[in-house]
Amino acid sequence: MAVEREDLLRAAADFLGRRPNATQDEIAAAVGVSRATLHRHFAGKPALLAALDDFAIAQMHQALDSAELQRGSAIEALGRLVAACEPVSPYLSLLYSQTQDLDMEHSLQGWAEADAAISALFERGQRSGEFRPDLSAAWLTEALYNLVAGAAWAIQNGRVAGRDFHRLIVELLLNGVRTP
Repeated sequence: MAVEREDLLRAAADFLGRRPNATQDEIAAAVGVSRATLHRHFAGKPALLAALDDFAIAQMHQALDSAELQRGSAIEALGRLVAACEPVSPYLSLLYSQTQDLDMEHSLQGWAEADAAISALFERGQRSGEFRPDLSAAWLTEALYNLVAGAAWAIQNGRVAGRDFHRLIVELLLNGVRTP
């Protein structure tokens, strides 16, 4: 049976999300392949993490496309973006914990287009008066990434329900922690 690279990436991300310091042997066992099979696809953990980063970037681009950030109000677009980010959230969670093992220059270049699109959404919302103007769009973009990654982590660890992913992120981004 042929092992698909994307299936390996998904399984490895799921396992590494729970065990970020796992060895290649542990990763191979967890995803159900031999170490040799895993090595044929990814010549070591740094190569696996680089592939996971590239996969996450591709998934984020799909999320941006499906969210149609130019359609409707900035708040509506943000809601669509958060919903579209749910599939990429486990990768963001993993990558946040593994940044020391990534080629940061390559990673930052890969994420630059997504960062720009999300920042543009926040800037549009600031110009329209929907979002606070006193927080930079760059900061709001980082906050979004962190909330998406944090929600994935909390869901994976059973701290919050998966069905609350969208609501938790949007409510905190739009309303903060103050009581309504």
